Amino acid sequence: ALDSDVKNSTFSERFEQVFPDRFYQTFIAEQAMVGAAMGLAARGAIAFPSSFACFLERASDFIRMAGISGLNVKLAGSHAGVSIGEDGPSQMALEDLAIMRAVPNCTVFYPSDAMSAERLVALAADTHGPVYIRTTRPKTPVIYDAREPFVVGGSKTIRQTSRDVVTVVAAGVTLFEALKAHDALAADGIAIRVIDAYCVQPIDGASLIAAGRATGGRLITVEDHYAHGGLGDAVSEAVWNEGFRVQRLAVREIPRSGPPDVLLDRYGISARAIAEAVKAMATT
Repeated sequence: ALDSDVKNSTFSERFEQVFPDRFYQTFIAEQAMVGAAMGLAARGAIAFPSSFACFLERASDFIRMAGISGLNVKLAGSHAGVSIGEDGPSQMALEDLAIMRAVPNCTVFYPSDAMSAERLVALAADTHGPVYIRTTRPKTPVIYDAREPFVVGGSKTIRQTSRDVVTVVAAGVTLFEALKAHDALAADGIAIRVIDAYCVQPIDGASLIAAGRATGGRLITVEDHYAHGGLGDAVSEAVWNEGFRVQRLAVREIPRSGPPDVLLDRYGISARAIAEAVKAMATT
């Protein structure tokens, strides 16, 4: 494990406490951290460099070369999106999925709760080549149990009925906004399908196409990320040949600082925004 002076925020310090001889501190030098991780991986180690997702972007050239070299570097980027709240836009990684999806042969995971995070870390270690794990700052409920399987290229259908009129695809913190929207819409007699796209790359195209066919070709993606290059683009690429409608809810301007719930709503990725989008799409 490697750190760039944020171990008390990412909690990589817990690894250091147990395995101090396998922990490397590079201080505020993310390029050096990723470069050292590449060197360790080239020598046979499985290297886990971690930092705030926005700071990992400083090492984009190194990450690109890790992809070209097919190295076992497992990047963990935390504190992503407007949901970090008061720290403001300089700390909000909102382009990291686009960057990592563009890296050749890079697997991109986006866990939503503690159990999926644990499972995806283990799966990252077991997956050859570069992997990016995007994590978020807010506490989230645990929705998976210890026996839940996760695979590269998979997804989870969290809510579904035979009456679903729209499929909502979310990941990470927005999954819980989608679940809130599901409950609010159910009270109005509107059923939606909710998919946890925990693997953003490679995306689970087969499940998305099946869900789209079951819901009249109506899909809504919701992500705590800019509109370009993230979950919405990944889903659109997977289903483009099916003639589906895909509406992408994403952050579409440089955000401000504020409480997480306020920011999620202000930038159109809250439960309220999802419910409004579902109602509008379901009637057309």
